[in-house]
Amino acid sequence: MMVNVGTPDRALRLAAGAVLILTALFSGATLFDAALWKYGTIAVGLVMIATGALRFCPLYALLGIRTCRT
Repeated sequence: MMVNVGTPDRALRLAAGAVLILTALFSGATLFDAALWKYGTIAVGLVMIATGALRFCPLYALLGIRTCRT
């Protein structure tokens, strides 16, 4: 995997992913429809944290975008 996520982008992804996960966990949603949104939000948060931690975004690779200097 080639690195394509820069430091500011990485920090933003890690922070936003953590906020999404914490928001979903502490939302208190119990209804079936709300639970789907809750688990979807957790999934998006996990993907954001994974792409930030690995410094690789598959969508960026597909579109030819790089936010890192090297």
